[in-house]
Amino acid sequence: MASRSGSPHVLALAGTVVLWASAFPAIRVGIDGLGVAALSFLRIAIAAMALALVAPLAKVRPPRRRDLPMIALCGATGVTAYQVLLNWGEVRVEAGTASLLIATAPVFSVLLGSLLLEERPARTVIAGSVVALAGAAMVGLAEGTGGFTVSALIVLAAAVVQGTYHFATKPLLRRYTGLEVATYAMVAGTVFALPLVPAAWPATFRAPADALASAVYLGLLPSALGFVIWAYAVARLPLAASTAALYLVPPVALIVSFAWLGEVPHPVELMGGAVSAAGVILIHRHRAAPDPGDAPDGDVPAAVGTHWEPPPRFERSE
Repeated sequence: MASRSGSPHVLALAGTVVLWASAFPAIRVGIDGLGVAALSFLRIAIAAMALALVAPLAKVRPPRRRDLPMIALCGATGVTAYQVLLNWGEVRVEAGTASLLIATAPVFSVLLGSLLLEERPARTVIAGSVVALAGAAMVGLAEGTGGFTVSALIVLAAAVVQGTYHFATKPLLRRYTGLEVATYAMVAGTVFALPLVPAAWPATFRAPADALASAVYLGLLPSALGFVIWAYAVARLPLAASTAALYLVPPVALIVSFAWLGEVPHPVELMGGAVSAAGVILIHRHRAAPDPGDAPDGDVPAAVGTHWEPPPRFERSE
């Protein structure tokens, strides 16, 4: 019998962390050869096609008509806007630094819930949000000598739209599995990304092989496969274990960025990342009782993203 640490679902969880962490340096490689528009569109479109092919095997159901507006919001924020903003920010922000800033996405999801749903946040949630945002400020300030750089703010905006995506998935995850929501959102995101085609088309034909390989890798592995194995893992592991694993995405991204791109993080960035992680952990400790509508995301957890939790009719889903 295989040991627990070597069980398929634990390996799937570890694979998700590595895939989502590797997306940040892969973006840097893709941007150099493709540019923001082409990399964004190719990654979204490739992921959508891959998930659409998997959909019949995974018995993904068609969405209800009444849910289409919320699915559109998920696609516009957590897929299209997130990819464009993150890719745009990573033109100047290092991959490891971007992963630390994106890790604050759950904070914005909680804040949106407080503002739009009039959910009064507990003191620990407020304290955790303040701590996490203070850590993000440390990371962003380390990027420039005179304050937050524009690129750091753009990456932080990507965290905001990813947090919006997490918030928007709450009602959907009560009726669909995490994999279904991811598939719907990715297809909707492809539709919203169509205006990028005029810029993406010529850039794709001029791009070097390594940039194209990066786009294919991002679409098939972190975006598509990452969602599938994440859904498999969290369906079989305790929520605490799967959530804790997502805290490993930024440190793993820093390691992969150093090995792949030779990026060395500034000590202040590392300190800020640790402070942000402490704040997010504080928020999740208060929310220990699972809420069926919460979800983590794609490259973090967040796209695509984000700590997704299951619909009530499944023990665990993406």
